[in-house]
Amino acid sequence: MGPTIDMTKGSIMKLVVLFALPICLGNVLQQLYSTVDTLIIGNFCGSVSLAAVGTSAQPVEMLLCIFMGFGTGLSILVSQYTGRGDTESLKAVIATANSFLFLCAIPVAVLGLFVGPLLLKLMQVPDDAWSYAVSYIRIIFLGTLGNMGYNMNAGILRGVGDSRSSLLFLMISCVVNIVLDFIFVAFFNMDVAGAALATIIAMFASWFFSIAYIKRNYPELDFSPVPRRLDRQILLSIVRIGLPLGLNNSIYSVGHIFVQSLINTQGSTFMAACSVATKVTGMANVAINSFGSAATTFSGQNLGAENYLRLKQGALRIPLFSGLITGLAGITATIFCRPILGLFTQDGEVLAMAAHYIRVVLPLTWPFAIFNGIICFVNGIGEVRFPTVVNVLMLWAVRIPSAHLIARFIDGNYLMACYPISFTFGMLVMFTFFLTKRWKEIRQLAFQQQQKTT
Repeated sequence: MGPTIDMTKGSIMKLVVLFALPICLGNVLQQLYSTVDTLIIGNFCGSVSLAAVGTSAQPVEMLLCIFMGFGTGLSILVSQYTGRGDTESLKAVIATANSFLFLCAIPVAVLGLFVGPLLLKLMQVPDDAWSYAVSYIRIIFLGTLGNMGYNMNAGILRGVGDSRSSLLFLMISCVVNIVLDFIFVAFFNMDVAGAALATIIAMFASWFFSIAYIKRNYPELDFSPVPRRLDRQILLSIVRIGLPLGLNNSIYSVGHIFVQSLINTQGSTFMAACSVATKVTGMANVAINSFGSAATTFSGQNLGAENYLRLKQGALRIPLFSGLITGLAGITATIFCRPILGLFTQDGEVLAMAAHYIRVVLPLTWPFAIFNGIICFVNGIGEVRFPTVVNVLMLWAVRIPSAHLIARFIDGNYLMACYPISFTFGMLVMFTFFLTKRWKEIRQLAFQQQQKTT
């Protein structure tokens, strides 16, 4: 048995921090993984190549994220069965998920080769960045199986309470990516194509290592690296939880494309600045996903164990702690943004605009950390519809309209202000989950458990 954390007993925040810390470090590595592309391209290629890589991320995210939702649904089911101690159901869930992976990943890879360039066209990618963006996106889609396979395996391990293993996988992936970036881009002058090739090889390396790790450390899960069986009822359970999450992610990514298309209309310099700035904001926000993953595993395991009192206790502690950490990191990164940005590019215009982006967005990212923590907690107890509605409203009723209004009536250079506006709205609305019928039921069950222990 690997190094798992049982979230159903012990100090809540101590366990959450112990669980989140390896994921947080892994997110730092993942950011480094992405940042190395930007650093090398910015220093060895130029601002047009930098703009191409930055804008290509959105179509990839849009086509992959619906299937990433199934990975999150799998993690939720695994955490619930882990909380119940039901090993046989765990085996069936994992076997079904692995077969489903191959059924999804290969068609998505093929689809991406043709749909990716069409999405770039809709995003109004400038002519000078077009050929670079198409080259990057087509190569990245060839790595779909490795990308989805790694994320599925990481979801399984997080569900059983093992967050440390993801750090190992990402260390391997990061080292492979950095070495190959230097070889393909700096040495062989392959430009963005070399960066994309380095990334997909790193994805597959991480996936293969995760397979070997699970087989060695979790023999009781009976993990198979190839499709073996597909249980219809379990597949329906994965789809029931994962599909709303995936659609939510997909709708969110479509919205990102709309915002990115507005960014693209500002020209290659503005695009490059946004690409560089998001690397810094990503590094400052590494706690968000790690505490979100901890919240999902915590709520899933405690729901499976029917520990309602503990569910109630962790519901706000985890999101608020995530908001505190993110707020402190955001202020620090904003103060020191200029020397950090100087690592990515020496272009004066790009540097000035990137610093402007960070000063507008980063100090007000903490509401998103709280919002995401509540959403992940709610997803963990299987209530995926409420977060989906809030996410749709945050994006389509607030972020996109505010971006258009800012671009039209204020100043296109302040487009990024649409992010903190939408973050604050999303956080406030997610608090209303604690007024719903489902949460009232959990509170009543928690009260009954508390009465029995006193």
